[in-house]
Amino acid sequence: MKFNKWTVALAAVGVVSLASAAKAEEKTSSSVMTALSSTTISGYVDTSMEWNPGTGNANPAPYRFNSANKADGFNLDVVQLTIDKPLDEQDWAAGYHVDLWFGPDANALGTSSIGSSSDFNIRQAYVALRAPLGNGLDFKVGVFDSIIGYESVDASKDPNFTRSYGHTIEPQTETGLLVSYRFCDWFSASAGVANTVGPQINQRANLTPGAPFGFQYGPDAESYKAYMGSVALTAPDSWGFLSGSTVYGGGVSGYNSNVGTSPITGYGKNLSSWYAGATLATPVTGLRLGVAWDCLDVYNMSGETWAIGGYISWQATEKLSFHGRGEYLKDSAHVLFAIPASPLNPFATGTDQVLDLTLTAQYDLWKNVISRVEFRWDHSLNDASTFGGTIQGFPDAANAFMLGANIIYKF
Repeated sequence: MKFNKWTVALAAVGVVSLASAAKAEEKTSSSVMTALSSTTISGYVDTSMEWNPGTGNANPAPYRFNSANKADGFNLDVVQLTIDKPLDEQDWAAGYHVDLWFGPDANALGTSSIGSSSDFNIRQAYVALRAPLGNGLDFKVGVFDSIIGYESVDASKDPNFTRSYGHTIEPQTETGLLVSYRFCDWFSASAGVANTVGPQINQRANLTPGAPFGFQYGPDAESYKAYMGSVALTAPDSWGFLSGSTVYGGGVSGYNSNVGTSPITGYGKNLSSWYAGATLATPVTGLRLGVAWDCLDVYNMSGETWAIGGYISWQATEKLSFHGRGEYLKDSAHVLFAIPASPLNPFATGTDQVLDLTLTAQYDLWKNVISRVEFRWDHSLNDASTFGGTIQGFPDAANAFMLGANIIYKF
């Protein structure tokens, strides 16, 4: 056995014996190997190409992870590295899960510590625990994805390449404690508490980053927390073709520093997000339907922002599938779009009603590769100049078109 130089030096002066050192190193090595034996490493590399007809991309459609920098060119979106030790069947099982993001979308994820900016962010990092109560009570402690929503932060799990407005107004990441319990095969529920609605890791509701002159105390006490809950109903096998269909609902309420960050609207807001959705199987082989409703109620803002979307997916062959999404957004709180022009703000343009139509074709030609093309049309139903233009804040079009390709390698 090869020893490090410090072990050899200690043995030379009689502090330790090489035999005891060998046993200690063997024990340590065995312990490490045992701990790592059930750990898996996986992830994906997400790339895209986009063409945006027309001229001027200074004001892109404000759905999550979209930006002017992605228009009319080739993109590395994100690289995800996942390190995971899932829960096993033991009564007192323990594990962990880590999702690391690298690349431009990591910045848009927004989980970095205060004052930090780089092409790296932590998407999830939590300890998973199980207590042998009833059917098993599961815990997540740390940073985890929001428990509500039809779409995922992970593009490889979504039916479409681009995200919906409903997904955009949902909470994304929380730092806290989540408890989940499956009462039976068709009913499960989750409840949790977190520092804030997020997404910034370890953020507190009583401190607001980015305010003038450094930190500024927010509207809440030091003990203020965010709360969340959800339920899921899954159709059993006895329901025939509806087997596997799911109805889901939930809500998250707390503080978010990313809403209303201006001297006029205040630095951060308390808000509540509500979600209801369903995925339905059909008698047609490979055809599934979906519906999602999201509502964002921002405290002390005029009106609510909500979106309702319909989804259709058809697995035509083993490799070929088609996906469509139609969505209506009512942005009364002006969370995503500018406040319309007024005597106090004569240069503002904006809308409070937007239509999103997205069509996606996916063909899995290569092993482990998701390859898809997508056409998306965003339209202001108020016919307001909301998109395009060459200067940020001065859009000149009521429509935004995007033709894109998305290539993801999963490992």
